[in-house]
Amino acid sequence: MQHIVIIGNGVSGVTLARHVRKLSDNKVTIISAETDYFFSRTALMYVYMGHMKFEHTQPYENWFWEKNRIDLVKGYVEKVDTLVKTVQLANGEEIPYDTLVIATGSKPNKFGWPGQDLEGVQGLYSKQDLDNLEKIAPNKEICKRAVIVGGGLIGIEMAEMLRSRKIPVTFLVREKSFWNGVLPAGESALINEHILEHHIDLRLDTNLVEIIADKNGNATAVVTDKGDTIECTVVGLTAGVTPNIDFLKTSGILLGRGVKVNRHLETSAKNVYAIGDCAEQHEAIGNRRPIEAVWYTGRMMGEALAQTLCGNPTEYAPGHWFNSAKFLDVEYQTYGWVFSERTKKDCEQHFHWRHHKEKICITMAYDKKSKLFLGINTFGIRMRHEIFDRWLTEKRTIEYVMEYLKDANFDPEFYKQYEEEVVAKYNLEQGTNISTKKKSWKRIFSKA
Repeated sequence: MQHIVIIGNGVSGVTLARHVRKLSDNKVTIISAETDYFFSRTALMYVYMGHMKFEHTQPYENWFWEKNRIDLVKGYVEKVDTLVKTVQLANGEEIPYDTLVIATGSKPNKFGWPGQDLEGVQGLYSKQDLDNLEKIAPNKEICKRAVIVGGGLIGIEMAEMLRSRKIPVTFLVREKSFWNGVLPAGESALINEHILEHHIDLRLDTNLVEIIADKNGNATAVVTDKGDTIECTVVGLTAGVTPNIDFLKTSGILLGRGVKVNRHLETSAKNVYAIGDCAEQHEAIGNRRPIEAVWYTGRMMGEALAQTLCGNPTEYAPGHWFNSAKFLDVEYQTYGWVFSERTKKDCEQHFHWRHHKEKICITMAYDKKSKLFLGINTFGIRMRHEIFDRWLTEKRTIEYVMEYLKDANFDPEFYKQYEEEVVAKYNLEQGTNISTKKKSWKRIFSKA
C-alpha cells in the first residue's frame, strides 16, 4: 500500500482522491489551507448573490471523508523535497509521501500595478476572496463604487455579483471589445451591449495605471491611461489567472508557466504528478492550450491519473474542446474551435447569425475549402454536447450540421426554435438550398 499525498482540494485533487479510493486501498491524504472541505468554486458568486448558502456548495457531507478513508490536512505547503519524498508545511510539520500529486490550481494575475496590494483590492478565486468581498462590499452604502480590471469570465461574474447588491460598477477592459481575443466580433459586440444594458460602466480600450490609497492604506480611487480618476472603495483584479506554483521554485521540478507534465501527467521528478489548472502539457494536444483553467478538464485529469496510480497507465485525453458560461443573462456554449478574428487561421471561415431583437446568436466555424465543420458558439440557445461531440468526431461538413441542426437543440419543449432562420441565412449567403431535417434519437445514438 502506497501513501498518495495530494496538494490542493479543488475538483482535480478531490476527483483523484475519490477514484483512487474506488480502485484501491492506498492511503490518501489531501492537504489544503483554503477550506476544511471541498466546495464548488464556480458557485461562489451565487453565495454572495444570496441564491445559496456556502454549505450548499459542498457536494459531500462532512462525514464523507472519514468514511472513505481520505485524510484531510489543513495547512500551507512551503516546500517539496523530492529526494527524501516529503512536503513541509508552514507550521514545520513534514508529511512523507510515496506518490505526490500537485493540484494547487491558480491565483489571480497581478502585473505590478502601484497599489495592487492595498486593502480593498482583490481577485475572485478563493473562499477567502468571497469572505473579504462580503466584508468590504456588503451593500451600496459601504461600497459606493467598485472598479473591475480585466474583461474575462471572472470579471463579468464579479460585476454581476456587485450589481446584485445595487453597487455601481466601472469595468475596465483593455481590449477594444469585450473578450475579443476569444470571441468573434459579432459575439463580442453582443456582450458589450448586454453589459451596458445592465447599467455597468463599460470602458473599453482602457488600462489601469495606478490604485490610489487613502491615509489608512485602503483603496480609494483608480487612475486609467485615459487620464481619468475613478473614486471607488473596491478594486477587483480579474485579468486572468496563473498557476499557483511559487512554492515549487526550489523543488527541482521542471516548471514553465505551470508544472510541466507529459500525457500521463508525470512531472520531471519521479513519483510526482500534476493535474488541473497548475499542470502544463509538454506537447500540445491538438488545438488545446498547454494550460486549461477549466473545471471539467481538471476533473478528467483526476480520473485519468487515478487509473495510472492504481496500475492501469492511462493518458490524459480531453477530447474535443467544449465549455459553457453565463454572461449576465445570456448563456454561452462552445463546442470545437471558433477562433476570434485575431487568432483564427487563414483556412477558417465563419458563419454568423444573430436574432434581430433578442440577445441570441450563433457562430459556426468551418474550413473554406473542404467545408469541414470546426466548431460552434451559441449565445442564448442551448445545444446538445453529445451531438456536436459526435459530429466533430465523424468530421461532418457545415452543410450536414445545418441540415440536422434541429437534432442538437436542447432548449425546453415550448421554447421558440430558430433553426429555420439560421439555415435560411446560410442558404442566402452561400447560394445553397439546404432544408432542415430531424433524425430519431435512436438513430442518432446508434452504434452502427
